[in-house]
Amino acid sequence: MQTSDLKNLKIAIVGGGYGGAAAAKALSLFGADVNVYEQANQIREVGAGIGLRPATMDRFRRWGIFDAIAKVSSASDYFEILTATGEPIMRDEWPSVDGATEVTKTHLIHRGDFIEALLGVLPEGMVHLGRKLETIEDQGDRATLTFASGEKVTADLVIGADGIRSVVREQLFSHKVPVFSGERAYRAVISADDAYGLVVDDNLRMYLGRGTKIYLLPLRHRNQVSFDITALCTDSTWAPKVTRDDLLATVEGFDERIVNIVRDLDMGTVNVRAVYDIDPVDTWHSDSVALLGDAAHSMLHHQGQGANSAIMDAGGLADALLEAESVKEALALYQATRKPVTDELQRISRQGWSEDEVNDVFPGQKPAARSQV
Repeated sequence: MQTSDLKNLKIAIVGGGYGGAAAAKALSLFGADVNVYEQANQIREVGAGIGLRPATMDRFRRWGIFDAIAKVSSASDYFEILTATGEPIMRDEWPSVDGATEVTKTHLIHRGDFIEALLGVLPEGMVHLGRKLETIEDQGDRATLTFASGEKVTADLVIGADGIRSVVREQLFSHKVPVFSGERAYRAVISADDAYGLVVDDNLRMYLGRGTKIYLLPLRHRNQVSFDITALCTDSTWAPKVTRDDLLATVEGFDERIVNIVRDLDMGTVNVRAVYDIDPVDTWHSDSVALLGDAAHSMLHHQGQGANSAIMDAGGLADALLEAESVKEALALYQATRKPVTDELQRISRQGWSEDEVNDVFPGQKPAARSQV
């Protein structure tokens, strides 16, 4: 689209999380009239750290916000997968995908710092809190949002970045509901001083055993580590209550240092969630409405690609609007470009991570073919 056409676009983004904030930044660079509508009265992220892949950081570089993200994160060279007792299974550099050329490191960041940094680079007044979406009416070349307060907003382009329980997706594109994975995740952020010597650098380590995955993601710029346990569980309660004894039973047989971390945890700080994703959604867009991030393709966290995919969606949508002749054509191009990627990520994120399955989850990186260092 021509620059003048992009500047005249009125864009409404439903959801102020990673994907919504990233889309707002990318599209506001065109000079478009962009507004973000978030149902919460305060935007905050809890629970853990995440890794921002090279392709994601390369997008931030292109948007002029790399430094804002980098200063609240730690650069990581590689990830390592180990058995429950610490024997190496594989170690490799982070894969660079989707054309990242100048950025080669994954940046480890606390979720709260990440959303704060993203929102901090948006113009004042762009994000509107306390806007709970009730209905969306697709009128062809535009769409109208109606919020719980009765407020209505009409836009040339509406982006549904409203998460795994997306109202936009349910009303316009798919009635598929979130799917329980048969797993539960326990997440806490602790001091690196309390990690029993397991934090020695800025690289992610994952321990595997008996269907349980334990992630230690260093946040050394904070002198902290994100400590995450994902374990098999038949209870699908969204936010269950657990005890320390429950957690200790889960890590039985793991490296004693990991067991000691669990013994020391302040259980009041542990975020516990059943793990859900969604089945692939056939259609992400109409002529004026598009899904983005978890609303389009919520995936399990085993590949660490949920937030990264949302950022790449934002970049892909911005690219499509520049390339296509109209919003309608741009949304079709956006889905054609991004959906095959996220379909595959959803598929492999559902796979297990036993020692025998690592090569399927990380194709071409069979442990026997890698040097162990």
